[in-house]
Amino acid sequence: MAGSSHGHTPAAWTGVIIAFIGFLVAGTFTVMAQPVGFWAGLVIVALGGVVGAVMRSMGLGQPKEAQQPPRPRASVTAEPVAAES
Repeated sequence: MAGSSHGHTPAAWTGVIIAFIGFLVAGTFTVMAQPVGFWAGLVIVALGGVVGAVMRSMGLGQPKEAQQPPRPRASVTAEPVAAES
């Protein structure tokens, strides 16, 4: 896992920070027993996902090729191997 760059992009960081702020807002208003503020916090959480997706589509996320595991290549020999008798 340490060898990958999963999530180390501006799009990922921005989306997570916005979602974290939304969780803080929702949690604060839950303690204060204010349902409107709680739902506003959840809207901020969803906004974080939307902002991250928009930034990724703008090219600030990880490219799709990097997310796919490499395919193994078949080895090619220069000359066929003959069976010895």
